[in-house]
Amino acid sequence: MKGWRLCGVVAVLLVAMALLLLVGERSHVDGLRSVIRATARTSLVLFALAFTASALVRLWPTGITQWLRRNRRYLGVSFAISHFIHLAAIVALARVDRDLFWQLTTPANIVLAGAAYVFIAAMTATSFDRAAAWLGPRKWRLLHLAGGWYIWVSFAVAAGKRLPVGPVYWAMLGLVVLAAILPAAATQRQNRPVPVATS
Repeated sequence: MKGWRLCGVVAVLLVAMALLLLVGERSHVDGLRSVIRATARTSLVLFALAFTASALVRLWPTGITQWLRRNRRYLGVSFAISHFIHLAAIVALARVDRDLFWQLTTPANIVLAGAAYVFIAAMTATSFDRAAAWLGPRKWRLLHLAGGWYIWVSFAVAAGKRLPVGPVYWAMLGLVVLAAILPAAATQRQNRPVPVATS
């Protein structure tokens, strides 16, 4: 599976997961909170795959890593789909139980998360060839580099502050850290001087 078909299948699976979580909980609020937690995790996995795809193929050029790099755009769009479902569940929770919503967040978190969603929307829009051509290669690279690292920081902060909740967030933070280590390792290998043979 590859390309836009991959995005379609992921979108269907994410919507089905959200609906099952909504109907499987005792209350609408519990269902929304389950959707928020689940989509945070699916978003992180999809983001990490897209974010590290180029580094992975440079470090370990296998069939799987080459597939990841070829489908990096579609994994990125799938991440956006997951994270906008996450946003929809947050907005729904704010409307259903405003008091609980403000217990779980702060205005500062909303501003920081809002900036991340601006990056996600811009990066998704420029994942299409016509929009990318209009933006130009230099600005495209700058947008996706800055946006990718801002989103990375957002995940690091979100997972880090929830470490006392349980081991799931330790695993999430570990994935976030790994997503930063892999590009650094790939760059270091690429810049390593090639030994010159001497006779």
